[in-house]
Amino acid sequence: MRPVQALFFDLDETLLDGSGRQEAIVRTCRSIASAQPGLDAHRLLEANGKVWQGYWPEVADEWTLGVLDGANVSLEVWRRTLRACGCNDDSMARLGRETYSQYRRETLRLFDDVRKLISLLQPRFSLALVTNGASDTQRENLRVLDIEHRFGAVVISGEVGVAKPDARIFRFALHELGVEPENVWHVGDDLNTDVAGAKAASLTAVWLNRGGDPWKEGAPKPDYEIRSLRDLPALLSAAR
Repeated sequence: MRPVQALFFDLDETLLDGSGRQEAIVRTCRSIASAQPGLDAHRLLEANGKVWQGYWPEVADEWTLGVLDGANVSLEVWRRTLRACGCNDDSMARLGRETYSQYRRETLRLFDDVRKLISLLQPRFSLALVTNGASDTQRENLRVLDIEHRFGAVVISGEVGVAKPDARIFRFALHELGVEPENVWHVGDDLNTDVAGAKAASLTAVWLNRGGDPWKEGAPKPDYEIRSLRDLPALLSAAR
């Protein structure tokens, strides 16, 4: 086995704990209802969930590739949410977007195994972040979390025009760090984007399976599986 020189990480649900998103939505619905007589927070919340179910599949690819930015997607979500509740006031939709953005920043958090791990690995390995998403969304996340400076390369699909599992997005990071794929491990939570993409780019694929989900026959097969990022240093040592 070739020595590991660099580690690539996914962002969402690997480093970034997305569980605060629902709290931000709930708080936004309450704020909108309190600002506009006749609107009910519970009804807004229910409508928002239905809007996401219908609208997100329409725009997910465009958001991922940077054709649509996160701000416009969010505005349209709140516009449709309010319309479903009988409100066609575009100023209220803008209020929804701005309020949600504020609450989302307040609820953004890393998983509790992230900061210590990055501090441990940074002196020993080159690190890169390889993530899908619109530039404005992911750059804001990194700014709020204050982790961008920890990575020698940050590659965002919305900025480079290709997304995981396309092997080309990993090649951007390889080029930025000046490393060869056989010396790189990629760690991510998604079999279909992270594991499949890493394998397509000839990287070693580490599946971060926080929930202990069973691997299913026919799914992309990781080289390694871990339940927590705390397991990664021992795995790296054993592979030397």
